[in-house]
Amino acid sequence: MPVVNLGEIISLFFVATALGMDAFSVGLGMGMQALRLKRIFFVGVTVGMFHIAMPFIGILLGQFISTKLEGFAVVAGGLLLFGLGAYMLLNSFNQDDEPAISPVGFGLIAFALSVSLDSFSVGLSLGMSGVKIFLALVLFGVVSMVLTWAGLLLGRKAKGLLGIYSELLGGSILCAFGLNILFG
Repeated sequence: MPVVNLGEIISLFFVATALGMDAFSVGLGMGMQALRLKRIFFVGVTVGMFHIAMPFIGILLGQFISTKLEGFAVVAGGLLLFGLGAYMLLNSFNQDDEPAISPVGFGLIAFALSVSLDSFSVGLSLGMSGVKIFLALVLFGVVSMVLTWAGLLLGRKAKGLLGIYSELLGGSILCAFGLNILFG
């Protein structure tokens, strides 16, 4: 059984935290919707699973096309987040009480995919390194799940403070994060 050193665990933890911060940030915006705790739990688990699956797929494809898809994954993630945010912004001017994008069905898949595309790029490079892949994937999944929960719960608290402006703020956060990925 291969020995894992503490330095490798710490390094992978920092990479996992960096990859999960977008889930935290986007979770802040998404959490401003009226989400039940059961839904928040499910969203966090789904994002965690995507943060395991996407780098795993990246690792599998890493030997073949590492540099060609990395830029595409970043652009696709940024565009998806910006699009979701713009839709939430436009819908915030509707008088409906129904949220624009709900983390259910397609909205959940789009949310989880958009915040895990950067982990696909990291997976491309992990496939060529000597890192412990199982450890990396578990850390990516657990850390992103916890950060998603934290973002959603904080966003839920902010909803109570912001009232009707919460969806406008949530959409703005998604747009800003998408633009930051595209141009930052």
